[in-house]
Amino acid sequence: MNEFKYGLKRGTAVGMGYFPVSFTFGLLAVTSGLSPLTALAISMTNLTSAGQFAGIRLIAAQATYVEMAAAMFVINIRYALMGLSLSQKLDEKISKLERAIMSFGITDEIFAIASLEDKKISFQYMMGLVSMPYIGWSGGTLIGAATGTFIPEMLQNAMGIALYGMFIAIIVPASKKSMPALAVTGIAVFISSLFYWNTAFGFLSQGWSMIISAVLASLAGAFIFPQREERN
Repeated sequence: MNEFKYGLKRGTAVGMGYFPVSFTFGLLAVTSGLSPLTALAISMTNLTSAGQFAGIRLIAAQATYVEMAAAMFVINIRYALMGLSLSQKLDEKISKLERAIMSFGITDEIFAIASLEDKKISFQYMMGLVSMPYIGWSGGTLIGAATGTFIPEMLQNAMGIALYGMFIAIIVPASKKSMPALAVTGIAVFISSLFYWNTAFGFLSQGWSMIISAVLASLAGAFIFPQREERN
């Protein structure tokens, strides 16, 4: 119980931070044609902000299941790497079922907090750490989706720009601090614009254009800005 309370305390700030972002997701999901219950089900079964926002865009573009699956794989593959890294800090007594349950709650922020612990991580600690972010993410989605059903249609249509504003808010600070982030962003924009404006790529759907742009930009960034291995 002490481990659970400690994790709960550590995750409270993350849950509070998730609420406004998930509120926006719920609002955009409803304005994109989804029901509030569908939006809530997505948040309760995914817990991935970038993947969910990208998924909403693909749903609005009427992308195929294959496109959506490929996009989610590319966007969320980092969680598998986080899980592998975090598994090295787990208590040896944790069962495979408990590990599977814990893996569902891994997000960027939860991984960062858990990885900084200077002791072995217990199942109870992780359940406490995940609880508040999960409640904040699901609760914010529900309230945002419910709010979206009451606002005027004109305002609902205008909310579509909030998605682009959110991505800009994510990209600009990172690009100001990191030249590789700025370069990869510019490459992705260039490739995406090339697909959109060049009629030769008219056969590509919006979903595949987004996936290919992200993968090519990431590969270019890894080639141009390789991470140098430090040796003691």
